[in-house]
Amino acid sequence: MSQLSRTRPGASAKALSEAYDTALLDLDGVVYAGGEAIAYAVDSLLAARADGMRLAYVTNNALRTPEAVAEHITELGVETAAADVINSAQAVARLISEEVPAGSRVLVIGGEGLRVALRERGLVPVESADDDPAAVVQGYGGPELPWGRFAEACYAIARGVPWFASNTDLTIPSARGIAPGNGAAVEVVRIATGAEPRVAGKPLPPMHRETVLRTGARRPLVVGDRLDTDIEGAFNGGVDSLLVLTGVTDGALLLAAPPEHRPTYVDADLRGMLTGQPEVGAVPGGGGFRCGGWTAVARAGALVLEGEGDAMDGLRALCAAAWSDAGDGVCGLDAGEALAGLGL
Repeated sequence: MSQLSRTRPGASAKALSEAYDTALLDLDGVVYAGGEAIAYAVDSLLAARADGMRLAYVTNNALRTPEAVAEHITELGVETAAADVINSAQAVARLISEEVPAGSRVLVIGGEGLRVALRERGLVPVESADDDPAAVVQGYGGPELPWGRFAEACYAIARGVPWFASNTDLTIPSARGIAPGNGAAVEVVRIATGAEPRVAGKPLPPMHRETVLRTGARRPLVVGDRLDTDIEGAFNGGVDSLLVLTGVTDGALLLAAPPEHRPTYVDADLRGMLTGQPEVGAVPGGGGFRCGGWTAVARAGALVLEGEGDAMDGLRALCAAAWSDAGDGVCGLDAGEALAGLGL
């Protein structure tokens, strides 16, 4: 099924770990949350690797270096090399290096991950707008990033220095809940300056290009928890995706997804990589859509779900009913009762 015409989740007779050569995995909300491994993640990743699937970790979080991220994943129980980690700092550093001369100074508003990525591209990180930077780059700097760093960005941008952002995720999962992400910090500078940054991270093409260049993946599967970054990034790159419900996306958001936010597959967690994906079929005579023991149909302004069985099958059937009803738009049908019946 083409990316543009997806009106129901896809099916796979093979386990996804066998059908795709490389998993392009998001981290926050997929592999870990607040630094701790998400349930079933470690065992699922090890099993997928044993099936021959390469594991690559693709994150919009530009705070930490690939070495630090790889060490963290290894400590969780999945041995990982720095080369297996691709972040938005690397993508934005490449973007900047294509716009300014080698050896140029770049004002950094963010963490060590940005500085390492800039040096890798032959650029020189600086801390002040008075250091004559050729560009400003902004990435997630953690909750302790001083307010004065935003002022430095504003001073430089007001002087005509081009502004780049690693990503614009408004939120980031943490152990205590959903916290402000780099996108929220970018909005501070945008409001103060009226400027617009050039953005590299998911879901935009520079991040997908960086990922392909670094992994060499021929048949990748994007695995993520966010519709507006992971899934839209896969859509923009023309590759398949698996949404897991361990992060920021819940059933209601999924059912209301516009075409560019509709994943190829949906599952509860990373165990979904180790299995095939069931077919979602249309019931003859306009009777809705069936998956497993569930049937979903749009009726009287609501999504109605009947049957029993695995909750994910029920959600897949609901996706088909919602997306088919919405077409190229957004489903406005009431899904509250149907989702409550699935415990979602």
